[in-house]
Amino acid sequence: MFNYKNTNINYIRYGNINSQTVVLLHGWGQNIEMMKPVGDNLTDYDVIIIDFPGHGKSEEPKEIWDLIDFTNMIHELLKSLNIDNPILIGHSFGGKISLLYASMYQTKKLILFGSPFKVKKNPNSLKIKTLKKLKQIPGLNKLAETMKKHIGSTDYRNASPMMRNILVKHVNTDITENVKKIKCPTIIIWGTNDIAVPIEDAYELETLINDSAVIPYEGCTHYAYLERINQTVSIIRNFIKEK
Repeated sequence: MFNYKNTNINYIRYGNINSQTVVLLHGWGQNIEMMKPVGDNLTDYDVIIIDFPGHGKSEEPKEIWDLIDFTNMIHELLKSLNIDNPILIGHSFGGKISLLYASMYQTKKLILFGSPFKVKKNPNSLKIKTLKKLKQIPGLNKLAETMKKHIGSTDYRNASPMMRNILVKHVNTDITENVKKIKCPTIIIWGTNDIAVPIEDAYELETLINDSAVIPYEGCTHYAYLERINQTVSIIRNFIKEK
């Protein structure tokens, strides 16, 4: 556990502690388990996966955190472990925090899965359609059942008053100007059938980040990175390996 702003943050660290550090950040309403399928395939690297405050085994914040608080929490955790220049891998909300982190702190490389960055007119539309689609994909039945327990478990309706306020703050925070400051190489993996954050946003991110490229997953959803986990891991490994 790591304590930041009087809040205990749960994280796991495994793999090769002497190698490059890869930090994985999950989406809203989820936890460490949703990023382990990626982390478990990168154990020749130093892998860190964090439960965001109010998620998994991490405590709820004692006050309303904004996105900078989440970003600084990650930075302080890494600083306490003597880690700088990490590779960040973020899904959805975790991708948004990854974008903000890379705009503020030294980051070696950035990998994004369905990451929102601007204010939506109609936020939060995923869940049922996404889960139905996942259940139709061979081999992902069990994962869909697991996801059912985690997706939206702390969404607006079910969240505590504190987490509800934080969610509203997140949804209403546009980080477009921050994204323009990112200098590190970035790959953007996105499902063409993402109904939570549309594929058009991926291509907009590509125009905002100089050294970036979109890799579309045809027919995949907001969880494209899991729907094609082998392809995802292969792309990540090729992208982050030292030349």
